[in-house]
Amino acid sequence: MTTRPDLAVVILAAGKGTRFKSDLAKVLHRAAGRSMLHHVLEAVRPLGAGQVVVVVGHQAEEVEAEARTADLPGITFALQKEQLGTGHATRVAVDSLGDAAQHVLVLPGDTPLLGSATLTSLVESALDGAALLTATVDDPTGYGRIVRDGDDVARVVEQDDATDEELTITEVNGGVYAFRRSLLAESLAGLGTDNVQSEMYLTDVIEVVATRGVRVTAHAAAPDEVAGVNDRRQLADAAAVLRGRVLDRLMSEGVTVLDPDTTYVDVDVKVGADTVLYPNCILEDATEIGERATVGPNCHLVAAEVGDEAHVTNAVVKHAVVGPEATVGPFTYLRPGTVLDRGAKAGGFVEIKKSRLAEGAKVPHLSYIGDATIGRDANIGAGTITCNFDGFDKHETTVGDGAFVGSDTMLVAPIEIGAGAVTGAGSVITSDVPADALALERSEQQTVTGWAAKRREARSQGDA
Repeated sequence: MTTRPDLAVVILAAGKGTRFKSDLAKVLHRAAGRSMLHHVLEAVRPLGAGQVVVVVGHQAEEVEAEARTADLPGITFALQKEQLGTGHATRVAVDSLGDAAQHVLVLPGDTPLLGSATLTSLVESALDGAALLTATVDDPTGYGRIVRDGDDVARVVEQDDATDEELTITEVNGGVYAFRRSLLAESLAGLGTDNVQSEMYLTDVIEVVATRGVRVTAHAAAPDEVAGVNDRRQLADAAAVLRGRVLDRLMSEGVTVLDPDTTYVDVDVKVGADTVLYPNCILEDATEIGERATVGPNCHLVAAEVGDEAHVTNAVVKHAVVGPEATVGPFTYLRPGTVLDRGAKAGGFVEIKKSRLAEGAKVPHLSYIGDATIGRDANIGAGTITCNFDGFDKHETTVGDGAFVGSDTMLVAPIEIGAGAVTGAGSVITSDVPADALALERSEQQTVTGWAAKRREARSQGDA
C-alpha cells in the first residue's frame, strides 16, 4: 500500500441518528459484523492517508473507542461540541490537520457500502480542485440534488431547500467529497446558516467553489455504494448487500454455498476452499473455517475456529475450536474455551464449556462437560455430567487417555479418572480413580418376585 502523507481523510461521525430511536450513536450500529464506522475506516485504509480525522460529538468516547479498534495508522479525533451541521463538522476537522495534508477527502461515517476503489478514483479526480460522488437513482427522495452547469457541477441543493423543478432531478449527492485543502479551508470560512435547518451545509461549499471558477467534477458511483443509513430498515438493507458481497467472494474462492439467501456470513469470516455451507448458517465475529469442512444446516458460529474436514451440524459454537476431522452435533453447544482436537467428537445434545477433548476423544450423546480435560481416545458415555460447580467455585475434571466413562455417570469435581480406567454406568464418582481400575458406585439391586402381578391384581379388585 502506497502512503500518501499529502492526503487527509475526514470522517463525519458526530451525529446521534434520531431515526434509529436508539441509545447508541448512529455510526456504532453494526452491519455484517462491523460497525458502520469500522466499515468506512476499512474503506479508506488502502488510500494510505497520512492523517485520518474522525469528527466525534454524540457519545464521543464510545465512538473514539470503536474507531481505535480498526487500528488505522494516522488516526486522530476532532470534537464537534455543538451539532451545527456537516460544514461546521468539516471545519472543526480541517482546523486540526497537520501541515503535510494538501488534499482532503470528506465522507460520512454512515456509508458502510463505500468501496476503496471508488474513493481512490474520487481523490485522483480532485487533485486540481474539487470533486464529489454522485449517483443516479429512480427515487431521489431525501437526497440532495445535483444542479449542473453543462458537464460541471454548479451546486448541490438539499431536499428541503429545493424548488419543484429541482426535486425532479434524479442525479443525487453521495455525500463524499474531495478537495484541495486550501480551497476547502477558504470555502468553509464563508459558510452561513441561511437554510431550512439553520445549519452549515458542507454541500454549500460546492457552489462557493464553482462560483470562484474552479471546476467541480462529478464522479459517478453505484447507488448502493453511496447509500447512507438513517434508520434500522436501511441498516438491514446495507447488511444484506455486505453479506451478498461476502458470499460472492467466497464462492469465487471455491466455497460451496447451497442457499445464499439463508446463509449469513460476516465480512471478517474466512472459509477455505471446498468447504460446504448448508442453509440457515450464521457465521460471525472473525470465525475461521478450514478446507473441505461442512457446516450446517442450522449452525451459529461466533469467533469459532473449524479445522480442515471437520463436520458441524445443527450446533452453536462460540469462541471455541473444532479441530481437523472433528465432529460436532446435532443439537450441540460448544461454549467459550472449548477445544476439540483432531478427530474428536461432540455428538448429539451435548454441551461443553471450557474443556479440551484430545485427539479421538468422544462425548457422543446427552452429556454436559465443563472445566474438563478429556484424554486421547477416551469415551464419555451418554448422560454423563461433570459436576464442576459447588455453588461457589468451579472445579476441574481430568479423564485420562483411553478411559471409558459409563453412561449416566456423575463426575464430582475436582476429580481425576486415570488412563484406561472404567466407571460403571449410573455411578456417582467422588474420588480419583487409578489408571486401569474399575470404579463402581450404585446400591445393590433388589428383586421381589411376583410383586408386579400382585400389584395388578390388588388394583383390579379395588376397581371392582
